[in-house]
Order: sequence, then C-alpha cells, then structure tokens
Amino acid sequence: MNTAYPRTSSLAIVSLIFGILAYVFLPGIGALVAVICGHSARSEIRRAPPGTVEGDGLALAGLILGWIQIICAIIALGFLILLAIGAIAFAGFH
Repeated sequence: MNTAYPRTSSLAIVSLIFGILAYVFLPGIGALVAVICGHSARSEIRRAPPGTVEGDGLALAGLILGWIQIICAIIALGFLILLAIGAIAFAGFH
C-alpha cells in the first residue's frame, strides 16, 4: 500500500525560523527573509495539488512576525527622525 503523506514546505519553516530570529539575533535581515520566504511558501502551497504541500500556518506566522518587526522598525526610525528634528530645533532657539 502506497500512502503519500503531504510534505511541509521548506520555505514555510524558514519563514517561521527567521521570523523568530528577527526578534532575537537578526533584526532587519531576519524580518526581510521571513517576509520573502513566507510569501513564497504560501504561493508554493497554493500552486501545489491539494493535500501535497502543507505549512500555510507556519508561513503565515513567519509573515506576521516579519511584518510586525518591519513596522516596529519603521515607527522607531520615524521617532528617531522626529527626535533629531526636535533636538536641532531646540538647539537653534538657544
């Protein structure tokens, strides 16, 4: 009897791993890898015949972690820019 088991997408696993690493060791780079691999994995899973490739939840988790990291980085960068502008403006008044 030949029983075919669905395989888990390698890209989905990589997306989740780098999504977690983005918060621990690789901020920025890890988030980008998580987002790119997550989108690629979800595309791969959708294109595959039904029931042959799984891991959509892993890819989605990696995507969410990556995008949250990127959004937080953009907010922090905006805050730093506003802080620098405020410091320059304050220094100009004295």
